[in-house]
Amino acid sequence: MSESPFMVRVECYSGYRGEETPRRFFIDGRCVDVAEVLDRWLAPDHRYFKLRSAEGDLYVLRHETGADFWELTLFESASSPP
Repeated sequence: MSESPFMVRVECYSGYRGEETPRRFFIDGRCVDVAEVLDRWLAPDHRYFKLRSAEGDLYVLRHETGADFWELTLFESASSPP
């Protein structure tokens, strides 16, 4: 089975309430460290996280909670013109 290029492996921090927050993730073997969680949207079956990397890039990750599946839904390079 081949993986979608937008599937990611995510390492999370689980706070005192047990809510998982992405701290780093891997795309095509490249590690992306999360510098800041800008926003999050929660629903019963999935969550979205808007993240800024240490390099300044913007990402939105979607977590399908029931299947424990993560995917990249948005990427914006910090070096892209506005």
